Amino acid sequence: MALTVNVPADVLNNITNSVMDFHIKGPAFSQTIQAKPLLGAFEKRKKTFPGGKQYITENVKGEYSCRVEGFQYDDIVTFTNPANIKQARYEWKSLHEGITFTDDELTTAGITISDTMSGSNPRRLSQAETVVITDLLDDKLEDMTESWARGINDILWRDGTQDAKVFPGLRYFLTNTVTTGVIGGIDRAANSWWRNRVSLAIVASTTSQTLTRTLQAEARQLRRFSTNPNFLILCGSSFLADLELELHEKGNYTQTGFANAGKNDIGIAQISQKELGDFQYDPTLDDLSLGDYCFVIDLNAFRLRPIEGEDKKQHTPARPYNQFAYHRSMTWKGALTARQLNSSGVYSTT
Repeated sequence: MALTVNVPADVLNNITNSVMDFHIKGPAFSQTIQAKPLLGAFEKRKKTFPGGKQYITENVKGEYSCRVEGFQYDDIVTFTNPANIKQARYEWKSLHEGITFTDDELTTAGITISDTMSGSNPRRLSQAETVVITDLLDDKLEDMTESWARGINDILWRDGTQDAKVFPGLRYFLTNTVTTGVIGGIDRAANSWWRNRVSLAIVASTTSQTLTRTLQAEARQLRRFSTNPNFLILCGSSFLADLELELHEKGNYTQTGFANAGKNDIGIAQISQKELGDFQYDPTLDDLSLGDYCFVIDLNAFRLRPIEGEDKKQHTPARPYNQFAYHRSMTWKGALTARQLNSSGVYSTT
């Protein structure tokens, strides 16, 4: 026989708030469905800002004007007034996700609601009755949490052209055509220092080790203008297969990896390269038809910037007067920003 529970509306709000806190503000997004390493890395390093009319700004500089010159006796020397600071601007955006459930759904689960927001005649719920409500909400909020993770992860991997109302993601900054385009208001055609590294259609070869040698050469260039890079290397499955092919062919492979593990090391699920780090598989790249791509991301150069107080903000609005439905949602306001591009790179194989 179904258990019928009479729940005042204010008690329902308390339960939904606590369950939402568990799902949204508790442990990290579930990684058991599909790994989301880019989302995890950016969430871990996010930094709030106090808000503004429209933009988040980053002051950047890539040119220097002063020069050293020789002189003798009363030679006229020159003076320079440097003015090379540029301001990268990123427009912050508002995101929303919500769920709804109806009075009929609650009734089916053996739950009735005292339809009042004043909480008159509240009834203390037993532990068993709480579980009935929590189970119903758990199912809906688990869907909401994973859907949010997938949605934000997708935004972070795209360039923003898919929807003008979301902030541009990583591929807005790290592109295949680095000599064109305006990024954060700065023209890359006129500012070569505001470009990411790129090498496309690399032909993997078990004889010449083209891919491995290219990555080793790029490691030097990626560190050239960054004194302390923090690389996150994310690859599609095809790129990793090409890299594994080269390393398997020439490496002295053992159960613990290569004999010369200080240079390259290959394990069951991960490859490491000196001066770059671990090459990780990101399934989203396969989903986006970028399985043959690799992105080397300097995490010190990028920051996920939610507005203070607007990071996964919870909302529990009252029931509409003309609908027997309840709504729960969360919103987010902010953007992804970059302060340096030439310490990150885009690579692909054929």
